[in-house]
Amino acid sequence: MSKIVDEVLAANAAYAADFGDKANLAMPPARHFAILTCMDARLDPAKYAGLAEGDAHVIRNAGGRASDDAIRSLVISYKLLGTREWFVIHHTDCGMQTFDDEIMGNLLASSLQTATIDESGWHDVGEGPGTTEGKFIKWLTIPDLEQSVVDDVRRIRENPMVPGSIPIYGYIYDCGSGRLIEVPEATEAGRAV
Repeated sequence: MSKIVDEVLAANAAYAADFGDKANLAMPPARHFAILTCMDARLDPAKYAGLAEGDAHVIRNAGGRASDDAIRSLVISYKLLGTREWFVIHHTDCGMQTFDDEIMGNLLASSLQTATIDESGWHDVGEGPGTTEGKFIKWLTIPDLEQSVVDDVRRIRENPMVPGSIPIYGYIYDCGSGRLIEVPEATEAGRAV
């Protein structure tokens, strides 16, 4: 096994040894809300939102974007598990701000190896073959951070599966301070009606 697998399994053994009555947590989140946020490893929604296990649903993807799958998860969160409020939280210094669909498509067409970035942009350092499949995907990159929060809140709000009674709040997590900064235009767009 790899060192990482060994570390994860050791950490899990320690966690399971002190699991206590967590097996009795209910499936619906106790605080009845959900967060859609980025998968960035620097973000810890449990810490920045004061969550304990069982409190809320946390849906994560690259950029914290309102993709079809994220909306699917939010609708399940409400319809089957009773969440009543949602947060869309993007963050500063997001990797999704560093490329666009064309760049990603070209990098994948060149090779499937991990690319590098420097002050002049992204560079493929691997050898082919690559694939052109990446040129057909909408990568949901972020050209404007605040606008992406507004756009995602609007996309969720306007989805016919989302009831108007659910308020959707828009925030940016500041990676430099740990603070959540409201995007008023997004919160207004997500206002419950």
